[in-house]
Amino acid sequence: MRVNTFGKSTAVFATVGLMLLGSSACATKKYVRQTVNPVEARVTGTEKNISDNSKKISDHSSAIGELENNVSRADEKATEAGKSAAAANQAAERANQAAVEAKNRADAAASMSEQNSGKIGEVDQKFNYLDNYQLVTTEAVLFPTNKATLSREAKEQLDQAVGNIKGNKNYVVEVRGFTDKTGDKTSNIVLSQKRADEVVRYLTTQHDIPLRKIHVLGAGVDQEEQKTRADRKLARKVELKVYSLSLDARTSGRAETSSNATTNQSTMSRPAPAQTAPASR
Repeated sequence: MRVNTFGKSTAVFATVGLMLLGSSACATKKYVRQTVNPVEARVTGTEKNISDNSKKISDHSSAIGELENNVSRADEKATEAGKSAAAANQAAERANQAAVEAKNRADAAASMSEQNSGKIGEVDQKFNYLDNYQLVTTEAVLFPTNKATLSREAKEQLDQAVGNIKGNKNYVVEVRGFTDKTGDKTSNIVLSQKRADEVVRYLTTQHDIPLRKIHVLGAGVDQEEQKTRADRKLARKVELKVYSLSLDARTSGRAETSSNATTNQSTMSRPAPAQTAPASR
């Protein structure tokens, strides 16, 4: 009887234990559901927020990266622009320097042109006066009848006439021979030429006057009036004229007679009429 009672008691206790254990398990699940689930929900929400934030951060990082790339490209462009600006500035400086040099060369060329124009004007002026010969002196040396020989007095006249031109390079000498009106024309031309040649010979041999500076002509009969023996004596002559080149415009166009003061009046002047004498050359 005791054994059954104990067995029954054990079974009861076991049943109660199981009931208590089951009741405890149910209470734990309920607690978990009430406590853990909200936490899990919050964790899930937090994870979602973290994921969203991570995505936003990733997007921001991409935007920042693109911005940095844009900034880098902008910096590169700015650097290139700076280099281009520096190169342009250097080119502008070179262009300005070249312009200054060109202006200086132009000014120098203009100055040289003005100087050359002045020199050309001077040369032109000198060319214009290359034929501006002024009469320096005139001499008339006389010859005996039908003769072409220089007398001592004639030589002294020639010495005096050319004595003042030895230091001058720009001169010419005119030598013209004449006869009186007697004789035929051909003979008078030949005789006048011989007289002129005799004067030229004396000037070149005794005074070293170059032939290129002497112009000679046998003119034949002197056209001066020959009514008397004295007139005919003065017609038997060689007329010597010395000209000097003048480059001074003030002397241009002066008449040859402006130098008549140098003419040997004792030889060139005509004396008073004398009695008529036999004709001679």
